[in-house]
Amino acid sequence: MNSRKSVFLLFFALFIVNISLAQQRINPVIKNYGGIFDAPHATEKPDPDMEYKVIVDIVTADSKVSEPFYSIVNVARLMNLHAMGGVKKENMKIVMAIHGGAVWSVLNNEKYNEKYGIDNPHIPLFKELQDAGVKIVVCSQSMMGRQIDHTKLAPGLETATSMLTTMTTYQLKGYAALKF
Repeated sequence: MNSRKSVFLLFFALFIVNISLAQQRINPVIKNYGGIFDAPHATEKPDPDMEYKVIVDIVTADSKVSEPFYSIVNVARLMNLHAMGGVKKENMKIVMAIHGGAVWSVLNNEKYNEKYGIDNPHIPLFKELQDAGVKIVVCSQSMMGRQIDHTKLAPGLETATSMLTTMTTYQLKGYAALKF
């Protein structure tokens, strides 16, 4: 009985240690999406004094229409990771160019509900990104090719001539380009 109790206590102690060492995700800027792990041990970090200008090509959709696409959540991660590295959100100039299969994420609730039978789960994420200063533009070519009415977009989204012209314009303005 004594050895069983010792084994139990040993496993219990290891369990407690494991729980205390478990990493918790943090969300320094985008509070409800894009959780990241704090990495105080990192030696390569963002420059907190630099202005980060990034244009993100969002083309990848997911098959699960009840959750925000990972490609869009990844923009929240981008913001949170830079903030964790010490960059103020005012120094992050992020533009998203949504097109291709990801264009279905931009519908307002009425149209999303019409198409998928649920409210658009991207809208709260779009709102948080916009509140943090992210500009979100939608490719008119992708919308027209899929018969999406430009007046039926989620609140605050803008339309662009195309993703191609948006990407080239911002790259020539000095924005780094990412594709999700």
